[in-house]
Amino acid sequence: MEENNPKRNKQKSFTREELLNKDKNELVEKIIALEKYNLDLKNIIRKKGEKSEAKHGTKSPKNFDFTKCHYRRILLRILYFGWDYQGFVVQDDTNQTIEHHLFHALTKSCLIECREKSNYHRSGRTDKGVSAFGQVISITIRSKFPVDQQYTLTGLKEEIPYCKILNRLLPKDIRAVAWMPIPLDKPQYSARFDCTKRQYKYYFPRSTLDIEAMREACGRLLGSNDYRNMCKMDVGNNVTQYRRELVKAELIPVTDSDTEHPTAMYYLLIEGNAFLWHQIRCIMGVLLLIGQGKESPEIITELLNVEKNPRKPQYSMALNVPLNLFRCSFDLDGTWIQDRDELRMVITQLQNEWSLKTIQSTMIKDVINELEEQLSVTETEHSSGVRSNKDRVVAYTDCLLQGVKPKVYTPLMKRSTCSSLEDRIEHYAKRRKLKM
Repeated sequence: MEENNPKRNKQKSFTREELLNKDKNELVEKIIALEKYNLDLKNIIRKKGEKSEAKHGTKSPKNFDFTKCHYRRILLRILYFGWDYQGFVVQDDTNQTIEHHLFHALTKSCLIECREKSNYHRSGRTDKGVSAFGQVISITIRSKFPVDQQYTLTGLKEEIPYCKILNRLLPKDIRAVAWMPIPLDKPQYSARFDCTKRQYKYYFPRSTLDIEAMREACGRLLGSNDYRNMCKMDVGNNVTQYRRELVKAELIPVTDSDTEHPTAMYYLLIEGNAFLWHQIRCIMGVLLLIGQGKESPEIITELLNVEKNPRKPQYSMALNVPLNLFRCSFDLDGTWIQDRDELRMVITQLQNEWSLKTIQSTMIKDVINELEEQLSVTETEHSSGVRSNKDRVVAYTDCLLQGVKPKVYTPLMKRSTCSSLEDRIEHYAKRRKLKM
């Protein structure tokens, strides 16, 4: 019997003219053959997927009896560099998310049976390319001890080494660094809903930015404001309230001894209880325009005045890569538990990664210095011999603002605007996607 293998039974392709010359019966047979061919391919893909799941252990072993296990609620702190990931939250069309790898590790290690039974919550929903040092999740996880022993000194010191186990299964750019027991009297404590403060850092080089103007603008961001003009409105997901409170917005040099050179590194430290979709990247986009001298600090006040300016001007938000969810705060009295040996291993790994990245950065900077020297010689030969600062190339922050850069700058308040919040609500209400 001939083996039914799509690879061997490759279908012959026909031109349009050939198909038009065939009679109806031949075309019907051709369609039936193609449908069967597609079905065979789907079966092959499905079987390969099942083999891959079995190989990589995406499901907990069938012989592990979770009904005999003890459980406890914990907060788990995770760091990750999100540059090569499609975001934190699991997605249907890709496995390259932090959550996918996290739950793969949790289930393969039998720390949980499945996500649905783990009472899982996350503190922050970081987007594609965004990193975190202080991401925290709350989860119900397997324990070595019964409930009455979990909060004893032995129950804390000799508990399952959660971080060590997970780090053996996670990619090297995702690390579990600490865990904290959630008290028994707070069984529904949530990393999302009970997080009291979230702190982000956005890193950038000084370049030619006016840091003092940016700092003045940061002061105008503080307090409780409607930030609809400095975020991406998510009305389709029933987000119709855009008032948030920022308690801190500061520009801080990474190194106090290096603040004036174009390559001096700074970061925007921004802190609040909760943030809107792309809020920090939109804020940083406006701050960069202020630092470049294209806008004044007063533009922040204008954008926050939603009665006067109900429609957001069209502008580019800042790049995702420099953003880091740095710290999430909670009102628990507990202490973060860390394995010192595991922490040393994580530090060693990060130091090695830092060395490689710094070597690359230093090599690039050395080449820049050489090319700048060559440019200086070339310009001197073709000029009067005097070189002004205007001749220098200083473009270290150009890459941080996305989108096409026009030759003639248009001020924000003179640009085309997006739909207003009211228009968006009406639009989604008509499509019955919004609960009125």
